[in-house]
Amino acid sequence: MLRCSTVLLTGASSGIGRALALALAAPGVVLHLGGRDAARLEAVAADCRARGAEARPYAIDVTDAAGMAGWIAGGGRLDLVIANAGISAGSFGAAAETAAQTRAIFAVNLDGMLNTALPALAAMRAQPPGADGLRGRIAVVASIAAFVAAPGAPSYCASKAAADAWAVGTAPLARQQGIAITSICPGYIRTPMTAGNRFPMPGLMDAERAAAVILRGIAAGRGRVAFPWWMAAAAQLAGALPPALTDRLAGGVPGKARLPSSG
Repeated sequence: MLRCSTVLLTGASSGIGRALALALAAPGVVLHLGGRDAARLEAVAADCRARGAEARPYAIDVTDAAGMAGWIAGGGRLDLVIANAGISAGSFGAAAETAAQTRAIFAVNLDGMLNTALPALAAMRAQPPGADGLRGRIAVVASIAAFVAAPGAPSYCASKAAADAWAVGTAPLARQQGIAITSICPGYIRTPMTAGNRFPMPGLMDAERAAAVILRGIAAGRGRVAFPWWMAAAAQLAGALPPALTDRLAGGVPGKARLPSSG
């Protein structure tokens, strides 16, 4: 079981973030909840308080590097930081991503993740080890979409691939410093982000169940938590194929590319 006294979580106002906040809420737990929508964030905080936690909502955009650094530095000891905030261009394959969408997706999914994880690493290095011998834990929410470049969502896939690679590649050295890093790669999760998808979503999972899987993986100290396992395996196999073959299997057009967006 994952035992954390103080948690900082981005993208906490809906979807996976909300489910994680509620799953972590308990007496004696302090939750620093970040998100852009202050009203929705306060509603989540109220639900967490009803479960006995001390919830501290903070309206912030993860693309604000200075603001994120200040928020994290002011959080005191942090046992767990979850970089969950993420966006997509909407329903996968509905239309080609615009230039503005491309830049926004990378700004949130990659820069926003780094704006969370890098200050968290710095803060945790200065913390004494806890009862479990760790100075802290960091989880980065990527996606199974990180494993294959889908024609219908190139920026989403690329940004999540970079987030996953950064987390997995940084984890060994961080572990030597007493910090555990986990990359989270979910498949289709029933959230507002996937609500607009107008195609079958294999392995579709409720956010509450996904949160339980994620927290078990973090508690176990796994370097990557990819689920459902069979969908992760299929995506990794597809990603190993030559691009021309992957494109033919996807139908050769963006609208046929249907890979998960986590939210």
